[in-house]
Amino acid sequence: VPLAELSLMNKLIHTSLVESWQHVEILQRDPSSPLYSIKTFEELPLKKELLQGVYMMGFNRPSKIQEQALPLMLAYPPQNLIAQSQSGTGKTAAFVLAMLSRANANVKYPQCLCLAPTYELALQIGQVVRAIGKFCTDIKVNYAVRGNRVLKGMVLEEQIIIGTPGTTLDWCFKQRILDLTKISLFVLDEADIMIDTQGLSCQSIRIHRALPKSCQVLLFSATYKEPVRAFAERIIPDPIVIKLREEELTLTNIRQYFMVCQSSDEQYRALCNLYGSFTIGQVMIFCQTRRLADWLSAKMSRDGHQVAILTAELTVVQRASVIQRFREGKEKVLIATNVCARGIDVQQVTTVVNFGLPVDQDGQPDYETYLHRIGRAGRFGHRGIAFSVVEKGAVGLVHKIEEYFR
Repeated sequence: VPLAELSLMNKLIHTSLVESWQHVEILQRDPSSPLYSIKTFEELPLKKELLQGVYMMGFNRPSKIQEQALPLMLAYPPQNLIAQSQSGTGKTAAFVLAMLSRANANVKYPQCLCLAPTYELALQIGQVVRAIGKFCTDIKVNYAVRGNRVLKGMVLEEQIIIGTPGTTLDWCFKQRILDLTKISLFVLDEADIMIDTQGLSCQSIRIHRALPKSCQVLLFSATYKEPVRAFAERIIPDPIVIKLREEELTLTNIRQYFMVCQSSDEQYRALCNLYGSFTIGQVMIFCQTRRLADWLSAKMSRDGHQVAILTAELTVVQRASVIQRFREGKEKVLIATNVCARGIDVQQVTTVVNFGLPVDQDGQPDYETYLHRIGRAGRFGHRGIAFSVVEKGAVGLVHKIEEYFR
């Protein structure tokens, strides 16, 4: 699945912020400069209309990344910032609040520009702007994306422009309807995807070069690996860097069991016995291949189980819909391939079943995928159970996993 699709899926499925206890690390150019963090949104210099919008979104208090990033984003004089944290930790809401705070409703021209790698991600950010800015009725948004036709000489009156790099370039240099010299806040979302997608990073750099020196730059990324760091250094002078450490999945709160079977039919019977022997909240069943997932889904449906299936050939919107139905409890069982091993947080999942173990191309255990799979059952420190239903020939793999994770 392309990175941009995964990112959009994560934005769509995280209806509430992911709670995290990870340490936030801040690297700043002037170590003697005081750092401020907040515990409530009221501590920020936000208009009451924005506070209303935040609470309407269901955010009762800032997430870890927001606690540290928002005071820096809203400070005067404006500061350049690179924020790295995983999906669901509140990055989008943070930079949307910054744009809505910086935009002057009395001035009818673009002042804030946000770039995203794809059309769908741009629209998703726009939805967050509309939701948080619901009560800021004088602040308008326009989209520099494919299909949004504009005429040469047209005057843009919207204060916030959200777009993809290619169309934004057209608006700036071909159509000449977007004046970059008047932009005071520039946001680059999903920088790691921008760098990974051919052409996007060059287009973003070209747009950035035309901005005034005084323009505040906020760069957001799910990773802070070397390519992101090098890219950021090319376009952001003297940034403050905020890093939320990668989530470390732990096995201490998850009990793990394995069952040995003679064939796939016996594996299926074991799964049904297991499912019927105790009450399960909701269960995720992982399969190594799409074919196996389809077979298992058809068999369970025939036996009267309410199941949903999540595989890579579904469109991103279909996947988000499946996850939403599962989150709402409309299906108790979600059968998935490894596309779902990371990032999906459904609080009610207490049990994970491996219908066969994850292996790499050499037929060796894929330890990282195993860890992420069973981690779905132990979110936020809850206790969980993981069962691996394996054929006789795979017992060696079980022992390797056992040894690897001690």
